[in-house]
Amino acid sequence: PHLGALLGNADVGAMVWGEGRTLRVTLGRPDVWDHSGGSAFTAEQTYANIRATLEGGDADRLKALFKAPASRPTVVPLGRVEFDLGAGTRLDTASLDLAAGALEIRVAKGRRALVVRMVMDVESGAVHIAWPRELKPAAVCVPAWDGLRADFEKRGFAPPTRFAAADFGGWVQTLPRDPAVACAWTTARGESALVVFRPQAAEDDAVLAEAAGTLADAWTRGFVRTAREAAAWWRAYWRDAPALDIPNPALQRLHDYGMYKFACATRPGATPCTLQGPWVEDYQFPPWSNDYHFNINVQMCYWPAYHGNRLEHLRPLFDMIRGWLPQLRENARTFIGVEDGVMLPHAVDDRCRCMGNFWTGMMDHGCTMWIAEMMFRYVRYSGDRRFLRTDAYPFMRGAMAVFAAMLETAPDGALALPVGVSPEFRGDRPDAWGRNPSFQLACAHRLAEDLETAAAMLGETPPPVCAQILAKLPKAALVPEGHRAVIALWEGLKLPESHRHHSHLAAIAPFDAIDCESPEWAEIVEASLTNWIFHGPGLWSGWSVPWASMIHTRVGNAAMAEMWLEIWERFFTNRGHGTLHDAGAAGISLMGMNAVESRKRPGAEIMQLDGGMGCVAAIHEMLLHDRRGVNCLFRGAPARWDDVGFRGLLAPGGVLVGAVRRRGGVQTVTLEAKTATTAPSD
Repeated sequence: PHLGALLGNADVGAMVWGEGRTLRVTLGRPDVWDHSGGSAFTAEQTYANIRATLEGGDADRLKALFKAPASRPTVVPLGRVEFDLGAGTRLDTASLDLAAGALEIRVAKGRRALVVRMVMDVESGAVHIAWPRELKPAAVCVPAWDGLRADFEKRGFAPPTRFAAADFGGWVQTLPRDPAVACAWTTARGESALVVFRPQAAEDDAVLAEAAGTLADAWTRGFVRTAREAAAWWRAYWRDAPALDIPNPALQRLHDYGMYKFACATRPGATPCTLQGPWVEDYQFPPWSNDYHFNINVQMCYWPAYHGNRLEHLRPLFDMIRGWLPQLRENARTFIGVEDGVMLPHAVDDRCRCMGNFWTGMMDHGCTMWIAEMMFRYVRYSGDRRFLRTDAYPFMRGAMAVFAAMLETAPDGALALPVGVSPEFRGDRPDAWGRNPSFQLACAHRLAEDLETAAAMLGETPPPVCAQILAKLPKAALVPEGHRAVIALWEGLKLPESHRHHSHLAAIAPFDAIDCESPEWAEIVEASLTNWIFHGPGLWSGWSVPWASMIHTRVGNAAMAEMWLEIWERFFTNRGHGTLHDAGAAGISLMGMNAVESRKRPGAEIMQLDGGMGCVAAIHEMLLHDRRGVNCLFRGAPARWDDVGFRGLLAPGGVLVGAVRRRGGVQTVTLEAKTATTAPSD
C-alpha cells in the first residue's frame, strides 16, 4: 500500500495501488484507536525517586518503577476495497495531479488506453471514482481482520460484520473499548464512492441503514462536483504556499509532493497528524501504534507549516494539546510536585496516555519544552497575540516550572540539571542518563529566551528563573578535545557512535540557542561537527537525514545540505515515493537491516511522515532561515545552483519573502507583510 498514490484529508487516508487487473484502495483513519493498555505516571515515578535510583545504580529498582503494561494503545488498521477490472485489462500507470488533488489511473485493455479518475472529498473524506464506459469493475471488501485475525483476537476484537449487495457492500468492525468503525462502497452509472465513518447505531440493521445513508450523501455529490470542489480547495492551498524554482529535480519533487502530503495529513480542523497520518496499512498493526512521538517526530511532521506559510495547519495539534492540559498538569504534580507545571511524555495516544514503560521518554522534559518552542514560533510567524496570551504563554510558563524544579544550584550560583537524558541514546538502559544533557540545556535556553520575549510582548514579567538560566546554566555540556572542546551528549560523554538523534547539536538546529560563528562558539562547533561526521550515518533513521541537512545549512555547508537530501531521496523512499523509517537498501545505515541486506522482507516496510516533512522544511531552510534574529538567504543553496529562486516563504514577523539568485549573485528580494507591523495586545 505504501507504494501507492495517496489521497487524504487528515481524517481519512486512501492508498491506491494494485497490479494486473486488480485495483486496490486501502483506507485508514488516524482517530480509530483501541485504547487498551498504556500507562500513566504513578506516585512512585517522581523525579526524586528516579534520580536516587539512577545515581544508586539500582537496575532492579528501575525496572520495578517502570513496569511494562500488558498492552499499548494503537490506531487500528481498517482494510481495503479491491476492484476487479475484468478480463483483458492491466493497470499501467498512475498520475497524481498535485494542483487539483486528483488521481488518473491508466488501464490497458487490448490496444486501448482507458483512464480511471479518482478524487477525495476534502471535507468528508469520501473517495469518488469515475470509470470509463468500457470497465464494469466488481468490488470486493477485504477487512484488515482477514489478514490479521490473530492480532485482532489477541486484543479482544470480534470479527467484522460484512454486508453485500449487487451495487453496495462493506463491513463494520466493532472495537472492544471504543466506538465501532465502518467502511462501505457503492457503484452505479459509471461511478463508485467509498466512505469510512463511525456508526452512531449499534444494531446491525441500523448500522446498515446508516451506511446506506452515508453513501447516499456521498453519491448525491457525485464525482464531478466533488472534483470541482476539491480542485478549488487545492487552488487556494497552493496559492498561499511557497513556490520554489531550484535546479535539482529530486529536491524539487521532494518539496512539491511533500507539501501535497503535508496538506493531506494536517488539514485545518481535522485530526492532528500522527507518525503515519491517515495512511494506515492493512497488512499489520502500525509500527509504534501510529501514535504521537514528541521527541522530534510530531515536530518534524509540522515543520513545513512555518516557512511554508500554512500556520493554520498547526492549530489542530495545539487544540489537542490544550485538551490534554488536565493530564499534563497531573503529570507535573506527580513527577516533580509543582502545581503550575505541564509535562508531556515522549510517546502518547490521542488521550495523552503513555504508550509503555520507556522511562527515558517519560522523563524527557525536552518534549514539553519543544512544544513550547513550536507554540511561540507560531506566534512569531503569525503575530497572534491572543493565542500567545491564552495558550502559548501559559504553556511556556508551565514547561519552565517543571524544568526549574529539576535544577540544582551550586554555591557559586551556577545551575545544573543533575539527572537528564538525551533522546533515545542507550534506549532505556540504566546508564542512559547524565548530568547536563546538551539537548535539555538547548531546550531550556530556547524556552528562557522565548519566555522573556513573550513576556515583553504581553507586558508581563517573565519568571525570574529565565534570567538565571540565561546567565548561569551552560548552553551545552562540553568535553575537552585537544586544544578545543566539543559539545557532548552530557557531561563527560562526547558522541561515541553513530546515533539517529542529533540532539546534542540541537543548540545549532533547530533551537538556534548559540551563535555558531561567534568567537565563543566557532571552534567548538567545528570540533563538534568533526566528531559527529566521523561517526557517520550508520545508525540513522530516515528522519535523521533532513535534520543533518539543516545542521549543515546552519553552518554554511551548502553542498552537504543538498547531498543529504539527495541521499534521503535515494535510500529512504520507496518506488512510490513513500517515506521510510529504515533505509530501503543497504549501505547507508544499519537501522533495521544488516550490512549486506539489500531488500526488506515483504511487509516489513515502515512508513513515517516525519522524514519527508523534515525534507520539506530542510529545503525551505536552504533558501531562507533566521539565525539569532537575522534572516539568511540561500545559505544552504550550493554554489553550483547558478539559477535559483523562490517566492512566498514566510519569515518571522509575518513577512512573505521572495528572492532570485543568478550566477551566484542575489538579483532581487521581495518582502510582503501579511499582517500589520503593530498588533493589538489581544
